[in-house]
Amino acid sequence: MNDGPAYGFDTLQIHAGARPDPATGARQTPIYQTTAYVFRDSDHAAALFNLQEVGYIYSRLTNPTVAALQERIAALEGGAGAVCCSSGHAAQIMSLFPLMGPGRNIVTSNRLYGGTVTQFSRTIQRFGWSAKFVDTEDLASVEAAVDEHTRAIFCETIANPGGYISVLDALAAIADKHRIPLIVDNTSATPYLCRPIEYGATLVVHSTTKYLTGTGTVTGGAIVDSGTFDWSETDKFPSLSQPEQAYHGLKFHETFGSLAFTFHGIAVGLRDLGMTMNPQGAHYTLLGIETLSLRMKKHVENAIKVAEWLERHPMVTKVTYAGLPSSPYFSRIERICPNGAGALFTFTMKDGYEACVKFVDSLEIFSHLANLGDARSLVIHSASTTHRQLTPEQQKAAGAEPDVVRLSIGIEDPDDLIADIDQALAKSAS
Repeated sequence: MNDGPAYGFDTLQIHAGARPDPATGARQTPIYQTTAYVFRDSDHAAALFNLQEVGYIYSRLTNPTVAALQERIAALEGGAGAVCCSSGHAAQIMSLFPLMGPGRNIVTSNRLYGGTVTQFSRTIQRFGWSAKFVDTEDLASVEAAVDEHTRAIFCETIANPGGYISVLDALAAIADKHRIPLIVDNTSATPYLCRPIEYGATLVVHSTTKYLTGTGTVTGGAIVDSGTFDWSETDKFPSLSQPEQAYHGLKFHETFGSLAFTFHGIAVGLRDLGMTMNPQGAHYTLLGIETLSLRMKKHVENAIKVAEWLERHPMVTKVTYAGLPSSPYFSRIERICPNGAGALFTFTMKDGYEACVKFVDSLEIFSHLANLGDARSLVIHSASTTHRQLTPEQQKAAGAEPDVVRLSIGIEDPDDLIADIDQALAKSAS
């Protein structure tokens, strides 16, 4: 489908990657619940294992249901290709895997999901990698943090939990200057609100668990390759530019060009790390994406109404939603996220930690759980849960202080959501 006309987003979210099943004519993408695939003959098997032919070998590497999802996400993001995996955290590790090595580092925003901060500050150290956390508002600090061992800049389009919007084009310019990729987590925005590749991102990662699936049913992740980065321009990325001994000296960038990162992600990343997405999970996400634009419009519409109401409430001292004119990031919406500021934000309660806990426990429609991007409205107190492992300084940088509550606004009736928040605020006051 990508070889045809330039289809619109609403068409791509339904049709990209999906074709009638050649055996049965089934219109919906089947769940190919199989471990392995029969080869035509010995020559066919050898060609697949040598990467001389594209096809299916073993479902740790490739699966037709997952392949359909990969094609759809790549089309929506405007990328050359995509690799799906088991979770958003897996996607982050897989995005770094071809780039990094012992002694190498990334420069990353300090406004990130708490689990990502821990993954980057602690877990990747076990590989000999490191991360430099900086305020990406201070572009001079970002550039100063880049050194000869830096292999990527990382940020979120709409940061979790505070809804901060990154200046993607400015960060991309710094990355380009130093001949390194910009990796953007687009989970909170989705390609409906923002397509980071259009602002210069090299790679886009997703937790497909969230808005792309939209129903809180399965975990998954994706890495989208823009296909525009020259991996052979410098000697910084030998995994992509130099001979790969496991494939008899094949050079991924020389052989696969714009799909070098995608092929490496499958042929090496999934082969050796095994962070595989299961076909049933891919099927759920394909179904979810079919209504992505419809849901995101409603998410944004509801979020604006709830945020405006909260901003006027006497028990609330601050609302971080970038869609409010009072937000310092409001001017970025039209340029970075022209379809809206998303539906994830926080608010600060005047009466502090205890009031936050009482508020969360008093809600009836909102579900108290560690997720976001569901059709249902969700709530969590980040400082005691998702960001609990961080230092007070890290919590403050991330916008997850003890007096802050995070909301993920769903697609219910907004008046019902406001009424639920109102009664919970009243109970927290008592």
